[in-house]
Amino acid sequence: MGISKGKELPEYLEATGVIELNAADMERSGLTDGAAVTLKSEHGIAQVRCRRGQLPEGLAFMAFGSACNRLVGGETSACGMPDSKHVVVEVAAAGAPPPAPGAADARESGKP
Repeated sequence: MGISKGKELPEYLEATGVIELNAADMERSGLTDGAAVTLKSEHGIAQVRCRRGQLPEGLAFMAFGSACNRLVGGETSACGMPDSKHVVVEVAAAGAPPPAPGAADARESGKP
């Protein structure tokens, strides 16, 4: 019998494969708990599930993991840790067309 590694455990994969969003933001976007979403930042793209979280409108939360790492740049400003806060991320239902060019981003609109 093999020993399962921490990052292969279902609990870890569940925790790092979800983004928490404000309930009003989800409603405006037509998203429901458990819906598959595509996340896009200037650094990359990831697909995860979404769920309602206790967050202010326009903010989102993701635990560190492979999906989050795809959205965060590699620049560490000599501190050894990439900046993971204030990353602008577009959220869309998986399979939905991307936002139109020039559409307001999360910083400008207050919505994820």
